[in-house]
Amino acid sequence: MAAAVMPVYEPLTTDLHYYYILELSFYWSLMFSQFTDIKRKDFGIMFLHHLVSILLITFSYVNNMARVGTLVLCLHDSADALLEAAKMANYAKFQKMCDLLFVMFAMVFITTRLGIFPLWVLNTTLFESWEIVGPYPSWWVFNLLLLLIQGLNCFWSYLIVKIACKAVSKGKVSKDDRSDIESSSDEEDSEPPGKNPHATTTNGTGGTNGYLLTGPCSMDD
Repeated sequence: MAAAVMPVYEPLTTDLHYYYILELSFYWSLMFSQFTDIKRKDFGIMFLHHLVSILLITFSYVNNMARVGTLVLCLHDSADALLEAAKMANYAKFQKMCDLLFVMFAMVFITTRLGIFPLWVLNTTLFESWEIVGPYPSWWVFNLLLLLIQGLNCFWSYLIVKIACKAVSKGKVSKDDRSDIESSSDEEDSEPPGKNPHATTTNGTGGTNGYLLTGPCSMDD
């Protein structure tokens, strides 16, 4: 399996080249936009994630490890569409749809990042490749970055499970535990009649960040 995932030399097709450019530009945009986005408790962890992702994409491209790199990217992108759909359902006040999409997101997230990624990709890059080609300087750097990504996956999986447990007890997806300033559905439900539930918050400069604070399905990857 290792030879099929991580050979020493493998051709880089035009499609893979543009896929890498697209992913790299996306993570660079997240790196910069994080400083103007809503401040969250896990700002440092998100910054670390973006930095490690950029290093992994660049390192795998330069070292001709595009095959394993694309596998890692596809696995980690697979749950994002469901998360964004859950956010839109939440903003549109479709609570049941939001709950369903969040459950689907949680299942895909945990399956891919705590199941497929460590049992297939990490097993190949750490153990099977060691037996075939042995360790070399790039091997150590690449696998260290992959292990950092897996540690972050475990952290976010914990948060997702925590939100899911609250959803079971409350009957709906609860507030994103990472944020100190985003309001939850519970806070909106407790507001007096006539008050606008889509209140914005200031970013400390007298203006607004331009976000509607509805918050239940606001997990970011």
